[in-house]
Amino acid sequence: MKLLEVQTILRRKSKSKKSVSVSRFFKTGKGEYAEGDQFLEVSAPELKEFAKKYSDLNKSELKRLLYSVYNEERALSLLIMRNQFHSADPQSQKGIYNFYMQNRKQINNWNLVDASAPGIVGQYLMSKSPSIRRKTLQKLMRSRSLWDRRIAVVSTQTFIRHGQFQETLWLSRELLDDDQDLMHKACGWMLREVGKKKVQVLENFLNREFHKMPRTMLRYAIERLPKDQKKFYMS
Repeated sequence: MKLLEVQTILRRKSKSKKSVSVSRFFKTGKGEYAEGDQFLEVSAPELKEFAKKYSDLNKSELKRLLYSVYNEERALSLLIMRNQFHSADPQSQKGIYNFYMQNRKQINNWNLVDASAPGIVGQYLMSKSPSIRRKTLQKLMRSRSLWDRRIAVVSTQTFIRHGQFQETLWLSRELLDDDQDLMHKACGWMLREVGKKKVQVLENFLNREFHKMPRTMLRYAIERLPKDQKKFYMS
């Protein structure tokens, strides 16, 4: 009954008949990276509130939301999973992580990845050995799926917050030749986060790699650097 309740509320709040701006923003047109994705246009803050209110949805209900045609219902499922993960014991966390990974084909837009990968994949791998962490990220990074590769990169935000940068630097180096601008943005964003924690680590990476970096990745990475440094790297 709770699942039906939340779906009814989301549809009542839908602004999709009034605007198509979100669909354009998320590149849902023919041949674009999120072709065919559908939106109710419920705001992110509202979804976060729903995630708190319906935090006790069970795995079956979460799976039904995750397999919805609507982006916001998939997002809500992931936000609830993330919240449940944070309050769960280690065994339950493993179950949530496994469920996430087994159903990750439904995590198929950048907002879904960014809202869930650090808090589930990154947080789970924090407790694992460097070899297990590297093996998992390498599998995702080598996937043909854009979203798997983005999960790998964005999940390292958790490591960065704990002062661990090696996975971010490694993935960013490995993905220099990725053919998707969305991946260049993800790598640049995570490199910028490294710089916010320890600018010397970012500068060392840039001094070795900036001449190979796609312009988008470089632009995102240097965003917080002084003006003269940005000018040097971009020129």
